[in-house]
Amino acid sequence: MVTDAYPQVNLCFRVDSSHSMGTGHVMRCLTLANELARRGAKVSFICRDLPGNLAPYVMEQGYQVFMLPGPDDRAYAQTWLQVDWRTDALQTAELLREAGPVDGLIIDQYGIDQQWETLAGEHAGKIVVIDDLADRLHQCDMLLDPNLSADGHRYQGLVPNHCMQLLGTSYTLLRPEFRAVKPQLPERDGSINRILIFFGGTDPTRETIKTLHALQSSAFADLHLDVVAGGMNRNKDDIAALCRTMPKASFHCQIDYMAELMQKADLSIGAGGSTTWERCYLGLPSLSIITADNQREITTLVHEQGATRCLGSSADVTPLRIEQELKGLLADPSLVKGMSEQALQIMGEDKGNEVIDRIMGGDYGRHSRLYA
Repeated sequence: MVTDAYPQVNLCFRVDSSHSMGTGHVMRCLTLANELARRGAKVSFICRDLPGNLAPYVMEQGYQVFMLPGPDDRAYAQTWLQVDWRTDALQTAELLREAGPVDGLIIDQYGIDQQWETLAGEHAGKIVVIDDLADRLHQCDMLLDPNLSADGHRYQGLVPNHCMQLLGTSYTLLRPEFRAVKPQLPERDGSINRILIFFGGTDPTRETIKTLHALQSSAFADLHLDVVAGGMNRNKDDIAALCRTMPKASFHCQIDYMAELMQKADLSIGAGGSTTWERCYLGLPSLSIITADNQREITTLVHEQGATRCLGSSADVTPLRIEQELKGLLADPSLVKGMSEQALQIMGEDKGNEVIDRIMGGDYGRHSRLYA
C-alpha cells in the first residue's frame, strides 16, 4: 500500500548469490526490499544467473527479477562479478532502462565500484551502496555499512563528499521477526541445553557436517540441536540424514523462523557472516568459523569484544577443535553469560527504520529530495 507520506518510488536492487558466494547478500537485500515495499515502493531485482542463485526464491517473495546471462569467460571465474565490470555495468544499464525510470539503484555486490556506478548509474536517480569491506572507491549517494568496524573515518576518501553514510551496527537490516521476539528474550544464565547450527544458505565448505560429527561425542548426548540448512545447500540431504542418526537433532531447511530458533537457543555454532548481527541482536553467544575472507574482520572484531569465540578459518578447524571449545563453554557458564551480555551491547540503538525513511524520502545525496 502506498502511504500518504511517500509517493510510489521505483527501486531496483543489483545483488547476486551462488553456491560459492552464498546467499547472505540477497537475504539482507530482501529484508530491506520487504520494508520498502511495505511503505509503497515498487521493487525489482537484477541478478546474474550463477549456479545456486536465489532468483527463484526472490520471485516467490513477489518481486520481479531481471536476469543477467550466466558468465562464459573463465578468466573472471574467481571474481565477485564473474564477468568484466564494464560488461556487467552495460548489461545492468540495459535492464535499468527496461525497468525504468528507476528512482534508486541499491547495490550489494563486492565486485562493483566507482567505475561501474558511474557508467550504470546514469540510468538511476540515486545510488545506494551496501558494503562492509571499505576497500574500493564508490560513486554513490548513500552508503550503508552496518558493521562493528564502521565509523566516520572508515570510508574517508572512498565516497564523494555528498554521500550520506549510515555506519555501525545500529543500522543492521533485521527482519521483523527478530524485533518481534526481542522483548520475549529469556534471561540467559550461561547454561547450554540447546544449540543452533547454521552456516549460511549454501555452506560450501561443509561446516555443518563437520560440526555434527563433533557433536556426536557422548559428552553432548543431552544437548538438543537445531540444524538449519538453506534450500540451495548442496549437502542438505546428507545433513538431514546425519541428523536422523542423532536422537536430539532437528533438521530445518529454508526456514522463515530463524529468530524463534535463536531465541530458544543457548549457543549458536555458525559462520561469521551477516548472521553474526542477528545473533548479537538476540544476545546469543556463539562459536564462529570463518568460511570466507570477507568474514575475517567482522568475526575477529566480535571475538575481541567477547561476544563470540572465533575458532579460525574453516580449513584449519577440525571436529576435535569444535568438541574441545564446546566442552570448555559447558564447563564455564559465567563465560557464556558474559558473551551474551557483550553481544547485546554490541548492537546499540536500533536505527533500522531510519534506513527505510531516508531511502523512501530521498533526503540524501546530491539533492535534498529525489522523488517529486
